[in-house]
Parts: sequence; C-alpha cells; structure tokens
Amino acid sequence: MALSRSTELYKTYKPVTPGLRHLKRPLNPHLYEGRPVRALTIAKRKNGGRNAHGHITVRHRGGGHRQRIRTVDFVRDEPGVYDVVRVEYDPGRSAHIALVCSRDQDHIGTQRWKYILATEGMRAGDQVQSFRQGIPDGFIPGFQAKIEQEAEEVEEEGQIKMGTQASSHTLALGILRTLTLKPGNVLPLKLMPPGTVIHNIALKPTGPGILVRSAGSFGQVVSHEDAGRYTHVRLQSGEIRKILSECCATVGKVSNPLWKGRSLGKAGRSRWLGRRPSVRGVAMNACDHPHGGGRGKSKSNKHPVSIWGWGTKGTRTRKPGPKGPKNSNKMVVRERPRGKDKRNN
Repeated sequence: MALSRSTELYKTYKPVTPGLRHLKRPLNPHLYEGRPVRALTIAKRKNGGRNAHGHITVRHRGGGHRQRIRTVDFVRDEPGVYDVVRVEYDPGRSAHIALVCSRDQDHIGTQRWKYILATEGMRAGDQVQSFRQGIPDGFIPGFQAKIEQEAEEVEEEGQIKMGTQASSHTLALGILRTLTLKPGNVLPLKLMPPGTVIHNIALKPTGPGILVRSAGSFGQVVSHEDAGRYTHVRLQSGEIRKILSECCATVGKVSNPLWKGRSLGKAGRSRWLGRRPSVRGVAMNACDHPHGGGRGKSKSNKHPVSIWGWGTKGTRTRKPGPKGPKNSNKMVVRERPRGKDKRNN
C-alpha cells in the first residue's frame, strides 16, 4: 500500500482517513498470504453469544467476517521429523500457526499434514520433532554401542567403575539435551533442565497442551522435585504450579509477541472481528444495571459492580491456591503476584 509507513516493529499509515490515523499492525512479512489447507479446517457456525434457547449467555458477541476453524494439533503424538512448510495467520487465536509435513511416507492425511502452534522465530524450512513417545533407539548415533562396550570391559575386569558410569550418564544427558532442546520440539518435563522456556503445557501425560498458548506468552521450568513425580513451572501470570513430570510441553515462546501492541484504529475493525459494543452501566436504565437510572452521571455512591451485581475492579471472588479453601487447588505452589508484588516485579 502506497500510504503505509514501515517502522522497526509496526506498520503505520498516512492518515488520509480517520480510521487509518491510529491503525498500527505488527510487521509479519514471513506470513503466508494464501488460503489455509481446507482439509485441516472446519466451518464455524456463529450463534451470536446465544444458547439453544436463544438467550444471550455471552454479551458483546455477534456479526463479524466469515471464518473457518483451523484444527491445530495440541497433542503432537506422532514421532519423527516434521518439516515446517509455512507460517500462517489464524483468525481463531492471537498466535500464528505453522503447517508441518511429516517425512514418514507411511503417514497419510492428517498424520502427515497438520497445523501446530508456531514458536517465536519459526520459519519455513525449519524442522520440529515430538518426543512424547520417548527417545527413539539410536537417536544418538554410536553412543549406545560405546556404552555397551564399556560395560563389557567392566564385566571382564570384574570391577565396578562408578565414576565411568556416572560420566557416561552425564555425557549422554548433555548430548540428549543438545539434540532435543530446540524451539518447536515436544518433550516431557522431566527431560528439561531448570530454566527452560516452554509453552503449550499439558496437565495430563496423554492429554493436549492447555496452558500458555496465546501470543508472546511463555512458561519456565523452575525445579524438579526430588521424588521425581512433579515439576514446578512458572506460568505467564507469575504463578508457580506443580505439574506431573510425565506431562509434555513445547520448547520456546509462542509466536507473534507484538500482538498486544497493535491498534485497530476504528470501531469497525472490532465489528469485523465479531465484537459488539460494550455499553457503560451508568448509561443504562435502572432496570438494566445496578449503576443505571438517576439524574445525570451518578451511580448513587455504590461500589462498582458488574451487571450481575458482584464486585468489579479487583474485588476477589475466589481464593485459589494455599490461602483459599482447603484442597481448592493443591497444585499451586505460589499464587500470581498482585498489587504491590506485581508492581515490584
């Protein structure tokens, strides 16, 4: 576009119209500009925030451009090397997705072609791999044979060389981490050293990734318990949570970190995204909102509440974690920082 102005991070426009004055978009020249693979999409039937009875259960929904749901693989169960074909835009999420293709000729259909969450820095031509099923035999070429040869020599001599075994184990672990800890690879938490940046974290050993999936977010492995059952992970909010060490996560940060700095520029772009206007409570009638009614802009000296009457603007309605009701969430080691703690961080 001739009226566009490219900065280092965002694309802005010459304000020839009011809607272009504040429009700001992240620069993503690596995104594929064509249509998605239709076999990997599902038609999205909109309901305008209404349930089966026609009652509005989610406000501020309705309209918007027609979309198709991309079926993203959050499990990534199939082993083997996958090649990144391209990185695409997904209207259903803030992060970008990557189309990957398996090198295994026996895979067909959705086993061979699939969409996955794109990590930051992922480009076409990269390689990703899933180790959810474990480390395959012969993954470290020649190393297994070397260990067996050392074991045979120890048996022949009749001596137990604990130092040699320990050094072999440490060397094997170092080589394994060098080959597996790459952005986009899926690994069990028990194989990740403390400090590893991760996303798409599962809560069940065989379940899909649930936590840390939005644009630019990431978690971090804090420590492994001595018993070996749980791993402590710091989530994006700052909360530290215990997760089973058998659960899997993807290495790296989620793509599109500049998403939160965008500006839509005009109200119409929100409508294109299917978002309807949000009306203030003081502008309503008394029958429609606790802040409604009265003469002028007055909420009658009440505490700010939502349309359903519970406190808003920071009022706690639930206490998760150790400070809450007994056994409300035993997996939370430390709650997310709030108030002064959040400002200090």
